[in-house]
Amino acid sequence: MIIGTATIKLDIPFAHSLKDKRMVVKSVISKVQNKFKISIAETDEMDTIQTAVISFICIAANAALADSITENVISYIEDNTDAEVILLSRENIIQ
Repeated sequence: MIIGTATIKLDIPFAHSLKDKRMVVKSVISKVQNKFKISIAETDEMDTIQTAVISFICIAANAALADSITENVISYIEDNTDAEVILLSRENIIQ
């Protein structure tokens, strides 16, 4: 079993309040959960207005499948938000 993890840091230059930021983050998290059925949450920079850090995790039978899911989720996030991905880290953990 392989556990795939990724952390994405988003720049949200159009957010002028935490409420604006929350709308973006909640939208991204909801869309990703509905499409991919993975665990995803905002994990850092919660009090920073124009920056959000979102992490997700998936479980797969092999590394290739974990990489594929991770890549699809990252592409989906990039395509479905006006925020810009400024930092990305990924990791596969073998269980």
